[in-house]
Amino acid sequence: MKTRSLGFIGGGRVTRILLQGFKNKNVGFEKVVVADTNPEVLANLKKQFPEVMSVEAKDAAGQDIVFIALHPPMVMDTLELIKNDVRAEATVISLAPKINLAKLSSKLGQVNNIARLIPNATSYINEGYNPVTFSAGFDKAEKQEILELLKNMGHTFEVSEEKLESYAIMSAMLPTYFWFQWKELAEIGQKIGLSEKESKDSINETIIASLNLMYKSGLKPEEVIDLIPVKPIGEHESQIAEIYKTKLVGLFEKIKP
Repeated sequence: MKTRSLGFIGGGRVTRILLQGFKNKNVGFEKVVVADTNPEVLANLKKQFPEVMSVEAKDAAGQDIVFIALHPPMVMDTLELIKNDVRAEATVISLAPKINLAKLSSKLGQVNNIARLIPNATSYINEGYNPVTFSAGFDKAEKQEILELLKNMGHTFEVSEEKLESYAIMSAMLPTYFWFQWKELAEIGQKIGLSEKESKDSINETIIASLNLMYKSGLKPEEVIDLIPVKPIGEHESQIAEIYKTKLVGLFEKIKP
């Protein structure tokens, strides 16, 4: 991919994740600029990535590739402010759910190359599972370059736009359903006699194997579940399942366009 300049509108977590992913893969850019209304966010970002330049939003919007790294409620108002600063030949990639391509295009009518990406925290270690969709008028050659760039983040694949919010629930936010549990289990492992390393290794190796057993063994889910007769928290499974259904379906209804 030819050397390009990157502009990030928003310097929070997702920007840090993407920049770390690019850094891990030694991906070079002509320059990287970030705009954020919070000076502390920019200062923390520059500690981790000294090469990043802090700029005004209009300057970030003027780069070759512009990432819109904002929460959904902020996207449209921000686009209204920078719409005249985005070059017609630029590529704009929104990282937010809910705000669809039609809405993005309504503010960026001069831009043909608009995409939406649902990023993953696991892209921090280049193991993301990142669905992306492109506007109808997106240049084919540019699309291939953007896909190659984003593949540095991990598994990046093109999907229809209506599936993006589903992937936000089932991929982007999915680790949060489990991370706190793994942390708690690691602490329990140490309390009952394992070292910190032994506890973490046991959880890591067993979870990976358990996922492979569930999805790659050819067994039905009920058959996998039946392989272990003792279920210490079995009496709470229905309650946990109801929490998943209520919270996740409810959240999907809130974030879908």
